[in-house]
Amino acid sequence: MQLDKDTIVNFLREQGDTDKAEEASEQLPDQVDTDEHAGLLDSLGIDVSGLLQSFGGGEGIDLPGV
Repeated sequence: MQLDKDTIVNFLREQGDTDKAEEASEQLPDQVDTDEHAGLLDSLGIDVSGLLQSFGGGEGIDLPGV
């Protein structure tokens, strides 16, 4: 699934993870593919399944090209 980096960063900030949000902002590409970048997300301590569940399983996320 494609996610905008800002979506992930904002989610982390809303969760109170400002340090993790800052790391994600610096290290993630502008468009994050949750499969392709799974290792990077994991190294940042970002639980992709938890992230997607917080958005209702991905519904409501503005996906480019969809």
